[in-house]
Amino acid sequence: MLSALIWVPILAAAVIGFWPTAITPARSRQLALVIAGGLFIWTLILLSKFDAGAAGFQFGESMPWIEALGLTYNLGMDGLSLPLIVLNGLLTCIAIYSSDEDVQRPRFYYALLFLLNAGVVGAFLAQDLLLFFLFYELELIPLYFLIAIWGGQRRGYAAIKFLIYTAISGILVLASFLGLVWFTGASTFAYNSQLAQALPLGTQMLLLGGILLAFGIKIPLVPFHTWLPDAHVEASTPISVLLAGVLLKLGTYGLLRFGLGLFPDAWAAWAPWLASWAVVSVLYGAFSAIAQTDMKKMVAYSSIGHMGYILLACAAATPLSVLGAVFQMISHGLISALLFLLVGVVYKKAGSRDLTIIEGLLNPERGLPMIGSLMVLGVMASAGIPGMVGFIAEFIVFRGSFPVFPVQTLLAMVGTGLTAVYFLLLTNRAFFGRLSQRVINLPQVRWSDRTPAIILTVVIVVLGMQPSWMVRWSEATTTAMLNKAPVTLTLSATPESQK
Repeated sequence: MLSALIWVPILAAAVIGFWPTAITPARSRQLALVIAGGLFIWTLILLSKFDAGAAGFQFGESMPWIEALGLTYNLGMDGLSLPLIVLNGLLTCIAIYSSDEDVQRPRFYYALLFLLNAGVVGAFLAQDLLLFFLFYELELIPLYFLIAIWGGQRRGYAAIKFLIYTAISGILVLASFLGLVWFTGASTFAYNSQLAQALPLGTQMLLLGGILLAFGIKIPLVPFHTWLPDAHVEASTPISVLLAGVLLKLGTYGLLRFGLGLFPDAWAAWAPWLASWAVVSVLYGAFSAIAQTDMKKMVAYSSIGHMGYILLACAAATPLSVLGAVFQMISHGLISALLFLLVGVVYKKAGSRDLTIIEGLLNPERGLPMIGSLMVLGVMASAGIPGMVGFIAEFIVFRGSFPVFPVQTLLAMVGTGLTAVYFLLLTNRAFFGRLSQRVINLPQVRWSDRTPAIILTVVIVVLGMQPSWMVRWSEATTTAMLNKAPVTLTLSATPESQK
């Protein structure tokens, strides 16, 4: 059941990329959208069969692979990976739907999107340390080409910078995993939450340090963040949606799964420093966003700040804060995807993202009133206005973190106020006032441009009004992680057979 989420996209990439006859760009997009839609429906089927009350891994699959290396093909899904996989399925459909119908080299483009999808899902499902590393590196290749070929004017620089940073992250992940297996004397790389418990605290802190650096680059956290604004600015809109919505979550997922999950004692020793690191990222990201005049770069820096909330919640390591971290991952994924979609429509219609040029886009006659209205809702969600998913996520994070780190939590809460500041600047400059003469008489926005943003807006509002529809899937897993309960892979076809 889980392997289909990995191998169907790989097969789809091969079929689209190597089909012997010519395929038009429109037909390639239609075929890709049908396959991506089928994969998303499959994730919803898994969601319906998932036992939310069970803390362990479900739908497990295992088979020997390279026994000489201790590598096994172990897959499993729990409450930590399930929401992220569903989010990945949704945003992949939206990214394909939002791609230009006349995109250049369409077969290569959609093949890379499916390889990216397979790598991300494989990393979320892998229950073998070495298998996780392989999928973690797999997503690097297609994303590099997607930026380098279909990006903006400085796409080569942005792609190379992304490649270098992410490659260093992968090296640190591999070194930490190899060190863990070597120090413990384990014969395989199978994931076991109790694996590092017998190691001295100093050794645990050393290994955890490598994991923190690796995933700190991927998230990214200050000062390892510089690749992200460049990558976002140069990437096309669909790639920015996937990059902010899903790919950054590989870093936060890695912190929870392989940081807090494997090294709880060392994590407690590192926690005060991690909380302070989170505050630096939150405030730096917010102040940097205020200074931007490029709409896309402003949204990119906002991501750096909002990912700091997740690190704060993870550092506190209370049941409520870790649950809030998972909710914040989903919240940020939805909101950032919405904002990048809307900025992409503005750029496509107005020909600029410069806040010193565009103005008055909310004009009902000759502007972009629907896009402007959705943008207002999106920035309200990002700023944590009640009734939106962003408010619920941040409230849970702060409520769960405050008892452990009151000072750091209060400082991080300043970031929510700064979020309102820079997004107020964005909406006030771009959408209010008299329509700028340089962008007057804009082309009409089609419903095909509005539909993805409307879907994300509905999800953001629904989860903001009914957060229990999301948190119920993760609560048992996050509680078990903090109770240091042994988590092992259970092989079964259905949740009922695990009871």
